[in-house]
Amino acid sequence: MLGKLLRLLLILLILYFIGDWIYRRFIAPPPPPTVVIPTPPVTPPEPPPVLTPVPPRHVQKMLESVQEQVKVTRSYDPKYVRLKYPNGDVPETTGVCADVIVRAFRAQGVDLQQALHEDMRHNFSQYPKKWSMKNPDSNIDHRRVYNLMRFFERQGKALPITQNPADYLPGDVVAWDLGKGQAHIGIVTQFNTTDERPLMAHNIAYGTNIEDALFFWPVIGHYRYFTH
Repeated sequence: MLGKLLRLLLILLILYFIGDWIYRRFIAPPPPPTVVIPTPPVTPPEPPPVLTPVPPRHVQKMLESVQEQVKVTRSYDPKYVRLKYPNGDVPETTGVCADVIVRAFRAQGVDLQQALHEDMRHNFSQYPKKWSMKNPDSNIDHRRVYNLMRFFERQGKALPITQNPADYLPGDVVAWDLGKGQAHIGIVTQFNTTDERPLMAHNIAYGTNIEDALFFWPVIGHYRYFTH
């Protein structure tokens, strides 16, 4: 009797394993495919774009003129040249420091050649006597720094001279003392150094450039001709 039960149990086990194999081999559905979801590549964040400062609207044309001068005026030539009047100019590829100012002001609608000459013609005694001139000369007067300084003063455009860079705004005119009776002049641009010192547009011996020159020489004049 016991032997029959054991044989029956063995047969049942054999049938179970055979049935399980048949089910897994022929009946059971296949396992779902393994889906690999790719991860996006890790890319470093892009730095923000460097924005070019926009010139203030009331001096936009003169500061745009300055940037054009940097591209074109690549030499310095102080020789005396006969100019037409008004709106006379030497070739735009060259010039002196005062020509940077004159060209920028013309872009803003002010002809310093004519304005200064007319003021000198009626007030010649009020202008410097550094060049032994007996009469105004529309060919050269507006191309001399000391004359421009006096003209701006007479127009009420002079501002206090400080060592605070925040006091110098885009479009302001700055004059420097180079020593030995030599003066220099430039325009404050809308560009700043990393420590918020405005860059200057000027031409000193090698063409018009925009440089960190505000306090490079002693400042002897600060003028704001155009206001909001």
